[in-house]
Amino acid sequence: MVALINRRTRQTIASCIEVADTRAARRRGLLGRDSIDIASALVIVPCWAIHTAWMRFAIDVLFVNEDGEVVRIASRVQPWRCAVSRGAYAAIELAAGAAHLRGVKVGDRLYARSDEGFESSLSFLPSRILRRMAAKPA
Repeated sequence: MVALINRRTRQTIASCIEVADTRAARRRGLLGRDSIDIASALVIVPCWAIHTAWMRFAIDVLFVNEDGEVVRIASRVQPWRCAVSRGAYAAIELAAGAAHLRGVKVGDRLYARSDEGFESSLSFLPSRILRRMAAKPA
């Protein structure tokens, strides 16, 4: 498992990460779900805009650049809305209120850490490796 960590606060943003790095996975996103767990995140990469059409719940979205720096926070994005951050490298979707609860601020740098202690910034971690790190062990 992979955790998403805030470098400034050392707080875990999400302890369970899913990665959407294919066209189909990015298109599917969180559709078809009734909620997202407060400890989970969906990392959509590459991505600079999201929509919540056909979703059943609100979400927080952290837009990050290639260095993992939060460049925009879209809080409590309701169904049938859009959020955009030109130049963002990835969008990280969280449960509504999770960003505020964990004290995430614009300018914070996020990084991934595996159970084995491997750490990497998001920019130096190819999405296929992040997906493999995030996969549950068999």
